[in-house]
Amino acid sequence: MEHLINAKVKDIQISGIRKISNLVSTYKDALTLTIGQPDFPTPDHIMTAAKAAIDAHKTTYTPNPGMPELRQAASAFANGKYGLHYKPETEVIVTTGASQALDITLRTILEPGCEVILPGPIYPGYEPLVRLCGGEPVYVDTRSNGFKLTAELLEPHITEKTRCIILCYPSNPTGRVLNARELADMARLLEEKQIFVISDEIYSELIYDGPHTSLATIGNMRDKTIVINGLSKSHSMTGWRIGFTFAPEYLSQHMVKVHQYNVTCASSISQYAALEALTNGVDDALPMKQAYIERRDFVYDRLTELGFELDKPEGAFYMFPSIERFGLSSMEFTMKLLDEQRVAVVPGDAFSVYGEGYIRISYAYSMEVLEKAMERFGTFVRGLS
Repeated sequence: MEHLINAKVKDIQISGIRKISNLVSTYKDALTLTIGQPDFPTPDHIMTAAKAAIDAHKTTYTPNPGMPELRQAASAFANGKYGLHYKPETEVIVTTGASQALDITLRTILEPGCEVILPGPIYPGYEPLVRLCGGEPVYVDTRSNGFKLTAELLEPHITEKTRCIILCYPSNPTGRVLNARELADMARLLEEKQIFVISDEIYSELIYDGPHTSLATIGNMRDKTIVINGLSKSHSMTGWRIGFTFAPEYLSQHMVKVHQYNVTCASSISQYAALEALTNGVDDALPMKQAYIERRDFVYDRLTELGFELDKPEGAFYMFPSIERFGLSSMEFTMKLLDEQRVAVVPGDAFSVYGEGYIRISYAYSMEVLEKAMERFGTFVRGLS
């Protein structure tokens, strides 16, 4: 009865990131630089708060948009860190991770035939959600601009069918960041247009060379921007699955309906852990960020010494070096590196066709792992040369 399955679902492919990470498990002694998961444990005080919630039997449903005190804490965090102002009662939703936040947002604003603009290369999780809503992804090639989507690159792709633009900065897979001037240029382009912007800011606490700026703080963009964030990267809480949407009330009141019928509410225990993270763990990301800076500098220096061309990441924990000079496709390079040196990276074509000719390296791993991996990288590259 497979012919009865939704055709849009059948057309979706498993993420290239997951394909490679799953494959690695079949290789003995392989070093993996694939998954964007912090290697730090969730801070102890957050774990303690979660255990206390379990012991107190706080295991019932919460309000659909999340516990009021958690929405208050999330609102205060976004305001204090980034100057974002959202009413906790009506403009903040607690979701089951940033992925579900993206899902309910797109299902709220998209209809069949709508176009969604994406900067390529980009994280592969967006396009399937767009297609499941009947939308049409429209990619903008950012390779000539250091992987930054600018107003100048964006404007030619806007049509009367454009419903939404998705931004992800700091970027997965490139680690690039849009600064305040670049975002202001984009705001001027969009201020008179009836187009939504989804600003995925999940890496906002991991910017290394300056403050994080959200498009929603510029001009009238708050009225048309949905900010997505969460605790997976900032507090090393990937498995807790806590995300947030920050959006104007006229939009949030409809998003929460999709959320309600999708998951009812986020896990109550995870919400209590998140409350601790956003009140007594406001700066939990700082020591992790310092470690990532050290790791970034080490991997960047080693790659440039080996002759790789790449832009130095300003945030997140990824590098996206070019491999074009080796004459191999990104998948061929990835598999050859894995077979010969037991080092796993992600082929660039996992991040759209505009990622071909690159590989993604995650440096969310210990220095010990990174040192071993870069030594093997060197041996591999010298063999190719």
